Amino acid sequence: MDMSLVTAAVGMMASNTQSQVATRVLKMNLDAQAQVLQLLAPAKGPAANNAPGIGSNVDISA
Repeated sequence: MDMSLVTAAVGMMASNTQSQVATRVLKMNLDAQAQVLQLLAPAKGPAANNAPGIGSNVDISA
């Protein structure tokens, strides 16, 4: 077998592995960013553990 064909096949396998690793790292980064954004998003409605009125607007005009 011609060595250039062997070299090409090995190179293709290496690039495939690199592509798979890059895809995996990109997905992990996107998942981490989504988790951070979820933490930073404001809570929808009152928190479940708070009493009514806690966390709402406070009238300080008095």
